Amino acid sequence: MGFATEFREFAIKGNVVDLAVGVIIGGAFGKIVDSIVGDLIMPLVGVIFGGLDFSNYFLPLAGQTATNLADAKKAGAVFAYGSFFTVALNFVLLALIIFVMIKQINRLKRHHEASPPPAPPAAPPEDVLLLREIRDALRSR
Repeated sequence: MGFATEFREFAIKGNVVDLAVGVIIGGAFGKIVDSIVGDLIMPLVGVIFGGLDFSNYFLPLAGQTATNLADAKKAGAVFAYGSFFTVALNFVLLALIIFVMIKQINRLKRHHEASPPPAPPAAPPEDVLLLREIRDALRSR
């Protein structure tokens, strides 16, 4: 079996396609969580801790006197611990949301597996079948 044939068989397997879809959805989901953290949660945390934006917490390493992270980075190296805190919180929230989703999916799977499939209809007794045959024979006369 040639390399191209093996690769084609691998690429068209359901697992590869499922993985690709998962990566695409994961990227979009990551953007949603980024927005939740950056636009909803971090402003609330900033208000609770004095109205400051955590993403602008930094220590200048090159003697900068800038008041925001972007200007400080332009002037030299900075230790941006506030940005790290935001990204770490983003990760924790993403992991929590995925955990809850997987937990619910597993619960639904267990519920689906626990309920037995419906039983096929029972075959009619022999005497009922014989009576039906007699009825059908009489109708056909």
